[in-house]
Amino acid sequence: MHITGIIITGIGTLFLFLGSLGIFRLPDVYNRLQAGTKCTTLGAFFTVIGVGIIEPSWFWKTLIIAFFILLTNPISNHALGRASLKSGVPLCDRSVVDKSKDFDQYKSKAE
Repeated sequence: MHITGIIITGIGTLFLFLGSLGIFRLPDVYNRLQAGTKCTTLGAFFTVIGVGIIEPSWFWKTLIIAFFILLTNPISNHALGRASLKSGVPLCDRSVVDKSKDFDQYKSKAE
Protein backbone atom coordinates (compact mmCIF):
# COMPACT_ATOMS: atom_id res chain seq x y z
CA MET A 1 0.00 0.00 0.00
CA HIS A 2 2.89 2.34 0.73
CA ILE A 3 4.19 2.11 -2.85
CA THR A 4 0.68 2.73 -4.22
CA GLY A 5 0.35 5.85 -2.07
CA ILE A 6 3.71 7.15 -3.26
CA ILE A 7 2.72 6.57 -6.91
CA ILE A 8 -0.63 8.34 -6.45
CA THR A 9 1.08 11.24 -4.65
CA GLY A 10 3.59 11.42 -7.51
CA ILE A 11 0.73 11.60 -10.04
CA GLY A 12 -0.75 14.43 -7.98
CA THR A 13 2.49 16.38 -7.94
CA LEU A 14 2.82 15.87 -11.70
CA PHE A 15 -0.65 17.37 -12.21
CA LEU A 16 0.23 20.29 -9.93
CA PHE A 17 3.44 20.90 -11.87
CA LEU A 18 1.62 20.82 -15.22
CA GLY A 19 -1.01 23.20 -13.86
CA SER A 20 1.61 25.67 -12.73
CA LEU A 21 3.30 25.41 -16.11
CA GLY A 22 -0.04 26.10 -17.81
CA ILE A 23 -0.67 29.12 -15.60
CA PHE A 24 2.79 30.43 -16.48
CA ARG A 25 2.53 29.83 -20.24
CA LEU A 26 -1.08 30.62 -21.19
CA PRO A 27 -1.91 34.12 -22.46
CA ASP A 28 -4.99 35.38 -20.59
CA VAL A 29 -6.91 34.95 -17.36
CA TYR A 30 -9.57 32.68 -18.86
CA ASN A 31 -7.07 30.18 -20.26
CA ARG A 32 -5.10 30.29 -17.03
CA LEU A 33 -8.23 29.55 -15.04
CA GLN A 34 -8.88 26.52 -17.25
CA ALA A 35 -5.40 25.12 -16.64
CA GLY A 36 -5.50 26.00 -12.98
CA THR A 37 -8.89 24.47 -12.34
CA LYS A 38 -8.34 21.11 -13.94
CA CYS A 39 -4.76 20.53 -12.88
CA THR A 40 -4.96 21.83 -9.34
CA THR A 41 -8.18 19.96 -8.67
CA LEU A 42 -6.76 16.66 -9.88
CA GLY A 43 -3.31 17.36 -8.44
CA ALA A 44 -4.57 18.23 -4.98
CA PHE A 45 -7.04 15.33 -5.07
CA PHE A 46 -4.40 12.73 -5.94
CA THR A 47 -1.85 14.18 -3.54
CA VAL A 48 -4.26 14.18 -0.60
CA ILE A 49 -5.58 10.68 -1.38
CA GLY A 50 -1.99 9.44 -1.79
CA VAL A 51 -1.14 10.75 1.68
CA GLY A 52 -4.23 8.98 3.01
CA ILE A 53 -3.07 5.72 1.48
CA ILE A 54 0.46 6.14 2.84
CA GLU A 55 -0.90 6.85 6.33
CA PRO A 56 -4.02 4.63 6.70
CA SER A 57 -5.15 6.23 9.97
CA TRP A 58 -5.65 9.51 8.07
CA PHE A 59 -7.51 7.99 5.12
CA TRP A 60 -11.05 9.05 6.06
CA LYS A 61 -9.94 12.57 6.90
CA THR A 62 -8.08 12.89 3.61
CA LEU A 63 -11.10 11.49 1.76
CA ILE A 64 -13.28 14.26 3.23
CA ILE A 65 -10.66 16.88 2.30
CA ALA A 66 -10.46 15.49 -1.25
CA PHE A 67 -14.26 15.62 -1.55
CA PHE A 68 -14.29 19.29 -0.56
CA ILE A 69 -11.51 20.03 -3.05
CA LEU A 70 -13.51 18.36 -5.83
CA LEU A 71 -16.57 20.35 -4.82
CA THR A 72 -15.18 23.81 -4.15
CA ASN A 73 -12.25 24.29 -6.54
CA PRO A 74 -14.27 24.28 -9.81
CA ILE A 75 -16.98 26.46 -8.26
CA SER A 76 -14.51 29.06 -7.01
CA ASN A 77 -12.69 29.19 -10.35
CA HIS A 78 -16.02 29.59 -12.13
CA ALA A 79 -16.76 32.55 -9.87
CA LEU A 80 -13.34 34.05 -10.67
CA GLY A 81 -13.94 33.67 -14.41
CA ARG A 82 -17.39 35.19 -14.19
CA ALA A 83 -16.08 38.13 -12.14
CA SER A 84 -13.33 38.65 -14.73
CA LEU A 85 -15.90 38.67 -17.51
CA LYS A 86 -18.20 41.11 -15.69
CA SER A 87 -15.33 43.45 -14.84
CA GLY A 88 -14.31 43.63 -18.51
CA VAL A 89 -11.07 41.66 -18.60
CA PRO A 90 -10.41 41.15 -22.34
CA LEU A 91 -9.65 37.90 -24.08
CA CYS A 92 -6.27 37.33 -25.66
CA ASP A 93 -6.09 38.62 -29.23
CA ARG A 94 -5.25 35.07 -30.38
CA SER A 95 -8.52 33.65 -29.01
CA VAL A 96 -10.66 32.18 -31.77
CA VAL A 97 -14.01 31.64 -30.03
CA ASP A 98 -15.72 34.08 -27.66
CA LYS A 99 -18.73 32.48 -26.00
CA SER A 100 -19.22 35.45 -23.68
CA LYS A 101 -21.21 37.20 -26.41
CA ASP A 102 -23.86 34.50 -26.01
CA PHE A 103 -24.23 35.50 -22.36
CA ASP A 104 -24.77 39.14 -23.32
CA GLN A 105 -27.58 38.04 -25.64
CA TYR A 106 -29.40 36.22 -22.81
CA LYS A 107 -28.80 39.08 -20.42
CA SER A 108 -30.54 41.59 -22.69
CA LYS A 109 -33.59 39.30 -23.10
CA ALA A 110 -33.99 38.94 -19.35
CA GLU A 111 -34.01 42.71 -18.74
